[in-house]
Amino acid sequence: MSKFEAFILGIIQGLTEFLPISSTGHLYLGRHLFGLDEAGLFLDTMLHIGTLLAVLVVYKNELVQIIKNPFGKLSILLIVGTIPAVLVGFLFSNLFESISKTGVTIGWEFIFTGFILWMADHFKHGAKKMDNLTYKDALFIGSFQAAAIFPAVSRSGLTIAAGLFRKLDRETAAYFSFLLSIPVIAGGIILQFKEMAVGQIEFISFTSLFVATLSSAIFGYIAVVWMINFLKRKSLKIFAIYVWTVGILVLILQMTHVF
Repeated sequence: MSKFEAFILGIIQGLTEFLPISSTGHLYLGRHLFGLDEAGLFLDTMLHIGTLLAVLVVYKNELVQIIKNPFGKLSILLIVGTIPAVLVGFLFSNLFESISKTGVTIGWEFIFTGFILWMADHFKHGAKKMDNLTYKDALFIGSFQAAAIFPAVSRSGLTIAAGLFRKLDRETAAYFSFLLSIPVIAGGIILQFKEMAVGQIEFISFTSLFVATLSSAIFGYIAVVWMINFLKRKSLKIFAIYVWTVGILVLILQMTHVF
């Protein structure tokens, strides 16, 4: 993997982790484009570390609050919102891993993400802020997050949509979605390191890994800040149209055996 390819994959991971268009799905496409289908788990782990660093920087004040008051409402909201993803991942990890490797359903998953975004955009929006967020809201949003274990179903897209369904205002829906990503990304990194400990780690140069991680962190930070501001004024329709287009293109390429 060249430094340029590492840089591009970092951009893809950083932007698509927090834009509602699926990071895993786009990384699958990006690796396929560069002929890096076997780039491996170590690269994915470092890319996710980059996006985790990005969101930690954005939410540094909230993290200080959680450390000072680990049993406060914010901490419990994050725990409640994370439980569905943990349960689904534990019960169905082998199934989702096999689906991710083949990519056979990836086109349909992009299309599904688009429908959820479109529905959320047409849903009657509320005005609930973080102070009004309930544990039931967190569980509902977390249940949508659990569905994003499929590779091309956008985690940020489904959790933002779920927040809108629960009458959160647009900014708060994005805010909580990205905050909720911290335990999920961190947990995924821990599991990936565990898998690497019992498997074979592919060789990738330190420079390429550093470039990929740094690129992922920088563009992840940009994506979080931009997306929260974007949703204050704009709709999700543009993202729905985008993932529909990508999904249809992937299906065509699969049917013609190009992909």
